Amino acid sequence: MSKEFSYTIEEVSQLLKVSKLTLYDLVKKGELPVFRIGRQMRIDANDLNTYINRQKNNQSTMAQPFEPKRETKDPFSIVISGQDMVLDILGRYIERNSPYHALRSYTGSLNSLISMYNGKMDIVSLHMFDGYTGEYNVPYVKKILVSRPYILLNLLSRRAGFYVKKGNPLNLTSWADLRRRDIRIINREKGSGARILLDEQLRINEIPSGEIIGYDQEETNHLSVASAVSTGMADIGVGIEKAAKIVGIDFIPLITERYDLVMIKNDSTELLINTVKNILSSSQFRKEIDSLGDYDTSITGEIIYETF
Repeated sequence: MSKEFSYTIEEVSQLLKVSKLTLYDLVKKGELPVFRIGRQMRIDANDLNTYINRQKNNQSTMAQPFEPKRETKDPFSIVISGQDMVLDILGRYIERNSPYHALRSYTGSLNSLISMYNGKMDIVSLHMFDGYTGEYNVPYVKKILVSRPYILLNLLSRRAGFYVKKGNPLNLTSWADLRRRDIRIINREKGSGARILLDEQLRINEIPSGEIIGYDQEETNHLSVASAVSTGMADIGVGIEKAAKIVGIDFIPLITERYDLVMIKNDSTELLINTVKNILSSSQFRKEIDSLGDYDTSITGEIIYETF
């Protein structure tokens, strides 16, 4: 390792070839000590080496969230795509109440939906805003899952908006503020729901993306965007409320997004669909989601759209 005294989360992410989300999880669990210089989180070089050596001794390594490969013909191995922690809870309920084994993919909404069209995903979570209709998800599913029978169920609703520094010193309150030349944004990757929301709002408000400072700077998850704002790498980012509270920055709510699940309908998926329906309609599942805070389960389990 380098002889530098300490590293930023970004530097450790590059050194170990893992996502920053993985590192934040290790920090949260207390497995990787950190300290702060101002608002910046740093990792002591000795602490990092200690962690690496401990992992070597345990014959284990940190792994970046992987894209499960469908090499097995096991009909009960399924892939759930999306980043929200609620999907991990859903996977646990599925395994508890059915013969299925749930694998996780952390790909964004649009790319996951395309993968489903190509037969590589079993449950895809979606939060894609369509500015022409003001609706979430249905317009995209109709266009991409052409000729495929499917069902779209609501998982939950949640607020999306701006991540800003504590106290909102630049007084950022609306999409129109993105016209300002004194702010730097941190963006999400193409195909993510947050990126689609931003791009649709830029189109609606007639704001050229080329005029936005930082538009081409991308992160691949909500926590990394929120962290970039927290550490001063950016003044503003777009994401969900939960990540802002985890990182400890302010959140400006701008829209309530419907977070849905889509599944292909055929004879082989009938058991999976019924399992998910039963889970989403159970009071136990809803209570567990409600206990997390920042989620609305009032229409959880409702059929949003279904082909026949």
